[in-house]
Amino acid sequence: MSEWQSPIAPGISWYQATVGERPTYSAMDGSRTADVAIVGGGFTGLQAAFNLAQLGLSVVLLEGARLGDGASGRNGGQMGTGQRAWPEELEQKIGFERSKALFDMAEEAKRYLLNFASEHRIDMDYTPGQMNVAHKPGYERDYRANAEIAAERYGYPHLSFMDREETAERTGSRHYYCGVRDTGTGHIHPLKLLVGLAHAAQSAGAHIHEMTRVTAIRRGDGKTLLDTARGTVSADRVLIATNGYIEKLEPVTAGHVMPIGSFIAATEPLDDYPSVLPGGEAVADSRFVVRYFRKSRDNRLLFGGREVYSSSSPEDTAHFIRRQIIETYPSLKDIRITHAWGGYVGITMPRQPFVREVMPGVTSIGGYSGHGVMLSNFCGKLYADRLTGTADALGDLEALDVPSFPGGAHLRKPLLFLALTWYALRDRV
Repeated sequence: MSEWQSPIAPGISWYQATVGERPTYSAMDGSRTADVAIVGGGFTGLQAAFNLAQLGLSVVLLEGARLGDGASGRNGGQMGTGQRAWPEELEQKIGFERSKALFDMAEEAKRYLLNFASEHRIDMDYTPGQMNVAHKPGYERDYRANAEIAAERYGYPHLSFMDREETAERTGSRHYYCGVRDTGTGHIHPLKLLVGLAHAAQSAGAHIHEMTRVTAIRRGDGKTLLDTARGTVSADRVLIATNGYIEKLEPVTAGHVMPIGSFIAATEPLDDYPSVLPGGEAVADSRFVVRYFRKSRDNRLLFGGREVYSSSSPEDTAHFIRRQIIETYPSLKDIRITHAWGGYVGITMPRQPFVREVMPGVTSIGGYSGHGVMLSNFCGKLYADRLTGTADALGDLEALDVPSFPGGAHLRKPLLFLALTWYALRDRV
């Protein structure tokens, strides 16, 4: 075994290794009815189930694998401020008023998630602080403006510009030219959050079934029917919350939300490297193929960055992530990788969430494009708000112009691969 290889089986995440024994939920056996049926047991589906069940609706949630086996339990854990794009970028496309509304929604999502975890006593390893850093010197003007615009136009005073020296000091790396530090957000252990959320949803009265894959969605007798191998759920309303795991279940969602593989590795504890992220902030860089990293509660470096624009995993995740770690932190050339894993992120063409009624009574929500820790949780709540008539802020996301990927079912993935390979090349040049 070479020095970098893991003694743990490939694909076992550090999250899974540290969350303890995950509770299990029985597979569905037989048919049943519900007010609302939910396909997908990630953050969006579970938050919708919790909020709907808490208000007295009958809810059945079907998850094809184990809860947490998808993106919600395997992601980078960063709670980025705002939407996927900076607010000034959105402002150019949709105007200040709508951009400000989406920024405020994201801030509300942040508060909601932190309050939810506190109220339900979920220790999700929340650690404050995030930095966005530039891998090219030409981005300095944009980064300076970002901090100023956030404070002056969006009422967010928590961003501060970092010059190259401060960026090097706070990251422990001279790989980046400048950055923006955000003291109004942070990062979490996503699988701990998901386990606590599932418990809250079940305690509220939602019926949760793992290992129950939905094979078809169809209409019948005025209801929506979800077929599985061991029974059918008949419901008045259905939420599709599969994100990048939609496969061929529903064609409209599949045409708008594309799965890309994103991969993470965890190192052994960095006890001998105190200069690496001394303040404990998470980091995301300016590459189109983003590199993102942070330290865990037990002082490991969790580093993500390799993306595959198809549904097939690389043979050796740890090898490629290790190369990126060393490029960023040359002093870690001898550090040992203990865990390496991947999952599929659902992206859209404009990297904005996809919210659409795809069939009568069937709403699909996903496509968070790597910015979903807060938004996916909040969208589940917003869906429940809409169904119960509490509010309809979900309409602000539904109004976004999210076109389908070009090329149809056969050419969509090859065209995306070519386009994003080009962007990855631009990151390097």
